[in-house]
Amino acid sequence: MSELDTQHWSSLSATKALWRQPVAPVGHHCCPVGISKLIITMTLLEGLSEPAPFSDQLQKDYSRPYKRVTLEEAQRGTPVDRPVRVYADGIFDLFHSGHARALMQAKCLFPNTYLIVGVCSDELTHNLKGFTVMNEAERYDAVQHCRYVDEVVRNAPWTLTPEFLAEHQIDFVAHDDIPYSSAGSDDVYKHIKEAGMFAPTQRTEGISTSDIITRIVRDYDVYARRNLQRGYTAKELNVSFINEKKYNLQERVDKVKKKVKDVEEKSKEFVQKVEEKSIDLIQKWEEKSREFIGNFLEMFGPEGALKHMLKEGKGRMLQAISPKQSPSSSPVRERSPSPAFRWPFTTKMSPSSSPVNLPRSKMAAAYDISEDEED
Repeated sequence: MSELDTQHWSSLSATKALWRQPVAPVGHHCCPVGISKLIITMTLLEGLSEPAPFSDQLQKDYSRPYKRVTLEEAQRGTPVDRPVRVYADGIFDLFHSGHARALMQAKCLFPNTYLIVGVCSDELTHNLKGFTVMNEAERYDAVQHCRYVDEVVRNAPWTLTPEFLAEHQIDFVAHDDIPYSSAGSDDVYKHIKEAGMFAPTQRTEGISTSDIITRIVRDYDVYARRNLQRGYTAKELNVSFINEKKYNLQERVDKVKKKVKDVEEKSKEFVQKVEEKSIDLIQKWEEKSREFIGNFLEMFGPEGALKHMLKEGKGRMLQAISPKQSPSSSPVRERSPSPAFRWPFTTKMSPSSSPVNLPRSKMAAAYDISEDEED
């Protein structure tokens, strides 16, 4: 990597800190801080578009004497060309949000921070801590692509020596404050704390590499079936022939259970819809029945319209059958006799049955009959 690249990576953190300073407008122009922010924006875009470099690929300038900054100077803010160099190390197996949060805290310790992250090798980790899921190349690459990291140290030492601190010009070491016992020591950061170079960070509860591995081991059958279903062979998963058949059987049983559950849910939805529909129909039927009963009572009830119609019809019929009689003072007009009516099979009408001698009502009936016959 060229000298320009080295200067770029060493000053990236400092330019980020400068971006946080306010811009003070001067007339129609910006002050130098505002102009610097424009340059910083371009630098940030360039830096975030590439992974962090490895320390053994950088050309370092050892012409300047290494002099640590104090805690007060670091908190107050250092010059742009002299960022506070913070070192954080770890295994970073199965890189997760807890790792990222720890590195974020280390990056934000001071206004102008350059974060160097050390990652231990497979050989050192397997000897002193245990077997890892990811190999060292994968762990290097995961840390290298974290946005808070400015530089990555491969094959980092388990215990930090003065020579290592001076080689990388480290000002502070960031780690959680819990004593880390390993390699025959109660706390591998004890001498760093005594030297006043330790900067504590907070652990993220509920997430760690051990927790993730515990979940996988606890639900081993679930994940084995998952990968078998996705095309992995039993040999690749180190699964025996009997377990493979057992997992396949369990998978088929689960599919049947899922289908039964789907049918039950669909049937419940259907029954619910039928119940809602039946309730709606019953309500409509009740409304219609009440309306029908009301109309029936209105027509055929004791005081219904039919009774009034019958009363009116009866009165009209009686009025038609019994016409009004003329006043007694008015002269009686004699009606001209109508032609004699002869009943069938009779030859002669007796004088007593003649229309003249019949009562008035019978005479009217006789006239009516004779008129109907004539028509």
